[in-house]
Amino acid sequence: MAAFSLLPSAHIAPKPTLHFIKASTSDLPKTSPSPPSTKPQLPSHKPHHNIREEARLHNAATVTTNHPRFSAKYVPFTSITGPSSSDESYSLDEIVYRSQSGSLLDVQHDMSALKHFDGAYWRNLFDSRVGKTTWPFGSGVWSKKEWVLPEIDDDDIISAFEGNSNLFWAERYGKDFLGMNDLWVKHCGISHTGSFKDLGMTVLVSQVNRLRKMNKPVVGVGCASTGDTSAALSAYCAAAGIPSLVFLPANRISMAQLVQPIANGAFVLSIDTDFDGCMQLIREVTAELPIYLANSLNSLRLEGQKTAAIEILQQFDWEVPDWVIVPGGNLGNIYAFYKGFSMCKELGLVDKIPRLVCAQAANANPLYLYFKSGWKDFHPVKAKTTFASAIQIGDPVSIDRAVYALKNSNGIVEEATEEELMDAMAQADSTGMFTCPHTGVALTALNKLRRSGVIGPTDRTVVVSTAHGLKFTQSKIDYHSKNIKDMACRLANPPVQVTADFGSVMDVLKKYLLSKSH
Repeated sequence: MAAFSLLPSAHIAPKPTLHFIKASTSDLPKTSPSPPSTKPQLPSHKPHHNIREEARLHNAATVTTNHPRFSAKYVPFTSITGPSSSDESYSLDEIVYRSQSGSLLDVQHDMSALKHFDGAYWRNLFDSRVGKTTWPFGSGVWSKKEWVLPEIDDDDIISAFEGNSNLFWAERYGKDFLGMNDLWVKHCGISHTGSFKDLGMTVLVSQVNRLRKMNKPVVGVGCASTGDTSAALSAYCAAAGIPSLVFLPANRISMAQLVQPIANGAFVLSIDTDFDGCMQLIREVTAELPIYLANSLNSLRLEGQKTAAIEILQQFDWEVPDWVIVPGGNLGNIYAFYKGFSMCKELGLVDKIPRLVCAQAANANPLYLYFKSGWKDFHPVKAKTTFASAIQIGDPVSIDRAVYALKNSNGIVEEATEEELMDAMAQADSTGMFTCPHTGVALTALNKLRRSGVIGPTDRTVVVSTAHGLKFTQSKIDYHSKNIKDMACRLANPPVQVTADFGSVMDVLKKYLLSKSH
């Protein structure tokens, strides 16, 4: 332990600074805010160059005079939510997670510099990068680099070209079960490690990669996780060659989720506690050891996650949907979506933001209870076991962020019981989807708001699917086997046992086809 004796505790805020970080000049748009200058002019591919080398050559040749310098810094979240006399701020190159008062931090961009270009410029720039292999813009996150982490050098970025996930029309589900004709699902689970956590982790690990190159005291990166965060962290750290440490609650995540950090070489601790207990331990450990904290307490993660909101707008040709429904556990993601939509409005890409809905499991519903009290009485809860294991969190770190997002988007909070979320998942799967239980929570919220008339039949609505269903096959097996205690599993579809002869098979098929003809 003596090797770490000179390291300052990371939870103690260092002396504030008012200085912005200077952006790398390679990150700046060229000059005119009108096309075609919005499209990156890239050198043709050379067989002996990889895409990082091509980016270096292009950046070295880019003219950067007479441009605003895009920059970002940490500020106390309380300075975002209301008037503040504090001038406290920190460089993103500092290892700090909370303000001097103990409040959360937020990444604040220099909006005056970004406003040097109009909304049409940003729309054209972002659209011009979609689907490219150009480093690092092939990523859905880094295609918005100027709004995410403008100061980082392209060469420090660790990316699996995450994001750009499909937004698909849930035609049959919407029409048959909800009487809706404009229902969409943003499938964030179609990503590198199978969840939306990749969007934030590429930003965080890239910044850690930068810090290590600057000889900052960072030996590894650690997180507490209910599954998906650990998968994303371990994968991106493995790609960067950075040690990763994962604290998991024992016997509370799916095997598919557990095997991911193991396969990617993370140092995994299975701890006899719940997520909140793991979170407390990782915060204490990162305050004493040179391990960078990767949970959503760290606001860098949210900078990547907000790009999913921008993607939704891009996929609708910059038309704003009426509703966006997001599952909520630690509650950073609902704020990230709000931040993405809000930046687009402030910078003139769109003229409004959608109403947000945060969907919680009834077994872990502190935000829902707070909402039902009229935002008057918040109490953490002891989260009970839920099939939506990634949101089994009773004391969410980002509660203040979530409340701010919901209040400023005229938002709503709904909840789903275990039977409701599992039925919703099975119902969605029966229309061709293959959803995770967390998406079942969001679909249940949609069902309730649709039945109550809050969401109308023609409202354009987006449900955010946060993880791939293949991570939760055991819950699906148990449901369709009717092997869940105290649950009817009314939509179960088990295999039919039949003897291996033609007559028996024909009898079974005729009975099935007759039932379908009716």
